[in-house]
Amino acid sequence: MNFSALIRQTHRWLSIAFTVTVIANFVAMAVGEPPALVVYAPLLPLFLLLFSGLYMFVLPYARRAMRIQD
Repeated sequence: MNFSALIRQTHRWLSIAFTVTVIANFVAMAVGEPPALVVYAPLLPLFLLLFSGLYMFVLPYARRAMRIQD
């Protein structure tokens, strides 16, 4: 598996983790005052999604720029 495929697969799994933490956050808020760990839990997958998404966004432009230089 190459690096780009690994980033895509990681991005997919991170999106599932982010969705689960957001749902858990809403459930915890419905029950009562949620602890800080539950409130801030979606931030880690969100930041990792940001970086992997930016990588996948820039990748076609970087490949095109490398082809032009060759």
